[in-house]
Amino acid sequence: MAAIKNVKNVRWILVFWMFVVAAVSYLDRNNISIAASTIQKEFGLSNLQLGGVFSAFVMGYAFSQPIAGRIADRFGPYRVIAVGIVWWSVFTSLTALTPSGYSWSLVALMGVRFLLGIGESVIFPASNRLVAAWSPSQERGLANGLIFAGVGIGAGIAPPLITYILLKHDWHWAFYISALIGLVVLVFWLAIVRDRPEDHPWVSAQEAEFIRKGTQVGAVKTLPVSWLKIVKDRQVALLTLSYFTYGYVAYIFFTWFFKYLSAVRGLDLKASAIYGMLPFMAMAVCSPLGGMLADYLTPRFGKRVGRCWTAAFALLLAAIFVACATQVADARIASLFLAGGAGALYLSQSAYWTITSEMGGGSAGSVSGVMNMGNQIGGVITASLTPLLADRFGWTTSFVFAAALCAVGAVAWLFIDPDHKLVVDPA
Repeated sequence: MAAIKNVKNVRWILVFWMFVVAAVSYLDRNNISIAASTIQKEFGLSNLQLGGVFSAFVMGYAFSQPIAGRIADRFGPYRVIAVGIVWWSVFTSLTALTPSGYSWSLVALMGVRFLLGIGESVIFPASNRLVAAWSPSQERGLANGLIFAGVGIGAGIAPPLITYILLKHDWHWAFYISALIGLVVLVFWLAIVRDRPEDHPWVSAQEAEFIRKGTQVGAVKTLPVSWLKIVKDRQVALLTLSYFTYGYVAYIFFTWFFKYLSAVRGLDLKASAIYGMLPFMAMAVCSPLGGMLADYLTPRFGKRVGRCWTAAFALLLAAIFVACATQVADARIASLFLAGGAGALYLSQSAYWTITSEMGGGSAGSVSGVMNMGNQIGGVITASLTPLLADRFGWTTSFVFAAALCAVGAVAWLFIDPDHKLVVDPA
């Protein structure tokens, strides 16, 4: 690696590999929603029990977020994400190895998914720490947008890939292949990524200076921000509330959307695989688009317009799309509306992570971990509440409730101060 010279824009190479890691992580977490009907039949699960399996992953993921962020701040994203990839690849395989037909099978399956969630919890807090060290402020919207485009790509690849494997083999192989893909990505991650520009032999003096001038991380040695200060901070609380509502809506697509198309809207497996890709392709396109828009508007109109107002508008637009989807009779048109909702939602994605990377500085992993815990708690709730509302009041109620929450998240952005800093005295 040291022999490679004169590589330009190394920071964007690292952003690309973080994008790949994000994509693989969402392939590994979304594969179960594609195989849900088959797994539900093999394990004899009700909708509520299947929702419990979905929730188990998100619970492990959610409540590990703050600790994952602190670990990333302490040990650096390079090592932390490498360990995370190994961890989640192992537990993806163990999902397929969990036996059915026993009184304890459901508990075992939920336990495996819970531990898988813990392994994946490091990804985005560590990613935010990487962005804080490598991306100048004026590029962070796009950098975060590209990384989170991996969410859409990974989740979008899942329907056709997992469906193909289901048709050719069985659901167990879908999980084995997903795990193998993760281990292949690990090899490249170890070879290419480093924690800081000064640690990377490919980085030129010019690029290192450009990064240093645009970042705060590493310029002054600071103590970690205390948990109490993070948790008590009003701006962190507002971001966490808004990201909670974001997560509630987003996890409908990651858990129940594919089953909704097939079981509720009546699409067959192949049609569901095709239309099931649309929201995730919209996420992949709109995530970097939202970051680019924010980076364009911020130097011209300030962070309040560039970060906060664009995020608020995106969430409000997402709420409108999701609500409108319930009023459409044709399944394919409803899929398009829901894809519009997913895309609009992801226009706001980079704003959350850009604000927390700038707010937290050297504690960006910890701050974003707390915020992302709110997002994942939203996911825990939607995994179980969505089928409960659907069974009692119908699927329209489930989606209208999600749209209303999304609108609350939009309002919260109007009260967020984009210039707020969580800092402690220099060490």
